[in-house]
Amino acid sequence: MPKQRITKEMIVDAAFEIARSRGMEQVMVKNIADRLDCSVQPIYSYCKNMEGLRQEVAARVCQFIEEYTSARVDKHDLFRSTGKAYIQLSKEEPHLFKIFIMHQRTGISSLDDFYQSQVGANTAEFIARELNISISQAKQLHLNMLIYTIGLGTIFSVTTPGISADEIYAQQETAYEAFLHQALNWS
Repeated sequence: MPKQRITKEMIVDAAFEIARSRGMEQVMVKNIADRLDCSVQPIYSYCKNMEGLRQEVAARVCQFIEEYTSARVDKHDLFRSTGKAYIQLSKEEPHLFKIFIMHQRTGISSLDDFYQSQVGANTAEFIARELNISISQAKQLHLNMLIYTIGLGTIFSVTTPGISADEIYAQQETAYEAFLHQALNWS
């Protein structure tokens, strides 16, 4: 029987699955070769260095997360349901959540830079319309919730046996109410 031809796509797919199940630190040539049931030679021929492969895996993680959250968003409660989707992701896909949160972001020297890099161009405008607040209030509310949700998701993804989702969602809702109150009183 002829040997299977290993493609770059197969290597990236295998690396993604390793990262998903065991974490990015386990994305190593030997582990990829074992998963593909091949020698390390095809991996070295397609991947000049592991950092480049890890960047491709991180891009695949971002794509996965975008699809994951989009599938779980309630269009009638977009703002809250997006936050809940990220919390759900942190529990169901803890390794991918960690990769997403911990991947290097360049060109960030302020929280505003961070916000701009993470959020769609019209998100603050949408939130402002939905909540009948100013764009600057919406942006501050969203930034606060983004930071808070990242923190909650991180806690949720690293605890065992685990905090209940209801407790996490209740905490997220409490923070939302407090941040909304703060935004409404912020000029």
